[in-house]
Amino acid sequence: MIKKAIGIIALAMAFQPWAMAQTKMVYIPKNTGNPYFEPLIAGFEKAASEAGAQADSVAPATADPTSQLPLIKAQVQRHVNVIAISPNSPEALNLAFKQAMQRGVTVICVDSDLTGHEDCRTAGVLTADPESVGRGQIELLGSLINYTGKFAILSATTDAPNQNMWIDVMKKTLSDPKYSKMQLVDTVYGNDEPQKSLTEAEALLERFSDLRGIISPTTVGVAACAQAVETAGKAQQVQVTGLGTPNQMRRFIQNGTIKAFALWSPYDEGYLAGYIGTQIAAGKLTPGVGVKFNVPGLGEREFREHNVVITGPPLVFTKSNIDQFHF
Repeated sequence: MIKKAIGIIALAMAFQPWAMAQTKMVYIPKNTGNPYFEPLIAGFEKAASEAGAQADSVAPATADPTSQLPLIKAQVQRHVNVIAISPNSPEALNLAFKQAMQRGVTVICVDSDLTGHEDCRTAGVLTADPESVGRGQIELLGSLINYTGKFAILSATTDAPNQNMWIDVMKKTLSDPKYSKMQLVDTVYGNDEPQKSLTEAEALLERFSDLRGIISPTTVGVAACAQAVETAGKAQQVQVTGLGTPNQMRRFIQNGTIKAFALWSPYDEGYLAGYIGTQIAAGKLTPGVGVKFNVPGLGEREFREHNVVITGPPLVFTKSNIDQFHF
């Protein structure tokens, strides 16, 4: 009788979707071939593994505004529980996000957000406060060029939400009297493609013979700018800074092509997104302004306005500390 009862219970559980179902999560970066996303993916997968969830990553070949659209739809058809994504546009993907959420999928924007359309996703995990990133980039370049001279910005795509927020802050920061002798002469876009970014950087050097600096708030772009300056032999004249990974920029720091750049930990960012995803999927965390929660290894975090969670402040890498970091 006992064996029969156990068998009936087991059979009943087999028909409950929650009984043995493993949480399925996917992260969709902006495009393939971008080294920034490698540690982010590793952190995301680590958080999923600790929670017993299945994590995958798929990416489009290019960072065009709609390139992620078929991937989102495919993952919804695959019945994933969580889609984490670094959106290439704040608008082009929103209908697909809404449709996913209507089917019970948790949508988490990572690194870039749906600025002005935050209701189209569940939560956002951002790198750092946009104000601190934008102001920090201007201050870093200013300290390298003695707060004097012409400079340009080489960004990702024209629609990139995170870069556009930072650039807006940079422009506002220039109104501070401290930066009155610094002149932004152009903003160009490399589409987060190495060759196009390199071509745009080379064009800047050719077009502005008296250029003193370039800010590139994107890992692909800052490496391309460093390469262009190194090849042109202008490391003493043109100071390059921006957001890059230590492994990617180590050679340029060590050979003196650039003196300093900044970044937070993309691994921590991916881990934070993965942790939030697993907790929401398990019903253990409900996003809401002011809701606080503890993240293993990172400490307390809080949902801010629009359910945004901040990973942490940027760190400046120089020759004196870059060998302490490997990502």
